Amino acid sequence: MADVNRGNRPLSPHLTIYKPQLNSMTSILSRISAIGLSLAIVLVVWWFLALSTDAEYFALANGVLNSWIGGLVMIGSLWALWYHTCAGIRHLYWDTGSGFELDKVDRSSYVVIGASVLLTVITLIVAF
Repeated sequence: MADVNRGNRPLSPHLTIYKPQLNSMTSILSRISAIGLSLAIVLVVWWFLALSTDAEYFALANGVLNSWIGGLVMIGSLWALWYHTCAGIRHLYWDTGSGFELDKVDRSSYVVIGASVLLTVITLIVAF
């Protein structure tokens, strides 16, 4: 049956009404990092496939990944990997039913961001 009171109901709050909060931004960033990691996996698989074909094709793929933009993509992917891992650990902690107080949620958001940057830098130092 048709809803005759449709025009009288209040509108649902929209993104333009709410101020972005750190927790919502870290949640969105976790999803974006997962998408970025999927794209990075495609690049790495492309590099391995090029390695298994011939030398010219591998030189092309290796040149792309070793270029400055390829390096930026790989460093960004490394950060996304660490960020997604740290955010996943935070969600595992939340699965225990702990850490839902607003101050703890904000603190854990800062910890996730800081730990992902720190782990990325440590990994780059160890790798190079």
